[in-house]
Amino acid sequence: MDMLIKLYDLPAVDSTLRCPDAIYRKPLAPEHSLIADWVRHEFSPGWASEARVALSNRPVSLYVALQAGSLAGFCCYDATARGFVGPIGVAASARRGGVGAILLRACLYDMRSVGYAYAIAGAVGAPEFFRRVAGAFEIEGSTPGIYRNMLRP
Repeated sequence: MDMLIKLYDLPAVDSTLRCPDAIYRKPLAPEHSLIADWVRHEFSPGWASEARVALSNRPVSLYVALQAGSLAGFCCYDATARGFVGPIGVAASARRGGVGAILLRACLYDMRSVGYAYAIAGAVGAPEFFRRVAGAFEIEGSTPGIYRNMLRP
């Protein structure tokens, strides 16, 4: 299922992008391979491919979360298709602490700042998270969506 997010309904950027024990930012070029390798190891080769696309966009369309100097999560947009947000992944040790919410909002605010009115979250595996964090709602008839004939390992 795909979900739609109205970027113009997001609240103004505020404390929702702060977390005392983490740093959220776009990566520097020397970090790109490390990030793609981490995404592949923690999640999947497909997500690593999407992360590489987002890292090659100019400007970069990927955010990372760092905790104690290590990667804790990532979120990207404009990877599989323009206007799509995701994938988003958080290390098991960092889940349930707000890392994913901050990463998603960082990407959504970035998308809004470059002119998008809507974002699509494709093939959502955690719809309640997207509803709660971004006010997302299901796009009727969107399954199997853009990933329908994708090659699989």
